[in-house]
Amino acid sequence: MNINCIIVDDEPIARNILKTYIDQVPYLTLTASCEDAFEAMQILSKKDIDLLILDINMPRLSGFEMLRSLKIYPAVIITSAYPEYALEGFELSVTDYLLKPFSFARFVQATEKVINRTSDVTSLTKDEDLFMMVKSEKKLTKIFFDDISYVEAYGNYIFIHTSQERIMSKQTLIQFEQQLPASKFTRIHKSYIASVKNIKFIEGNELSISGKKLPVGKVYRENLMKSLR
Repeated sequence: MNINCIIVDDEPIARNILKTYIDQVPYLTLTASCEDAFEAMQILSKKDIDLLILDINMPRLSGFEMLRSLKIYPAVIITSAYPEYALEGFELSVTDYLLKPFSFARFVQATEKVINRTSDVTSLTKDEDLFMMVKSEKKLTKIFFDDISYVEAYGNYIFIHTSQERIMSKQTLIQFEQQLPASKFTRIHKSYIASVKNIKFIEGNELSISGKKLPVGKVYRENLMKSLR
């Protein structure tokens, strides 16, 4: 596995240390080293990035403000001298939180978490592929796309509602959405993803799916209607 990463830190010394660490890890490829969040956001809009190595306290836009402004972002390792922000980091589903100064061994441990987290959900990518493997309760469960009715967010967990059962998996809705075929699923709310084929009707700000009514968020309604067309 190769992981394309970018460094985002306003301190030159911190960027140089991270670059030295990255050069020693064979599965990491440094795509860019950015001085601020705005530069990093430009890179993210143009290139496929798998990992952000992100400082928190930066001028103009902090690391957390950057993450909140992005609809979708890759895996994130926070590097910070301030332990009090750790909880806020994990609420944003960061993979790890490294307190400066940290050792090379601790850095490698964090990047290995990225690999493990990526392999927790293995999705087949060709159009003809019909299923995905989802990590649930220490086991991998095979789920056919056509069996999924909707997916519900619950903090850092999701509930996958299928025609037979409800499956819980420790990941965010954003992470799970990236594994789904866009032709089959659409985001309808900050807390819900729906299977397009299983939607029965839309009435006002709700839709009916598999005998249950789900809310439709205003910002998602236009994309929902495009999916149904």
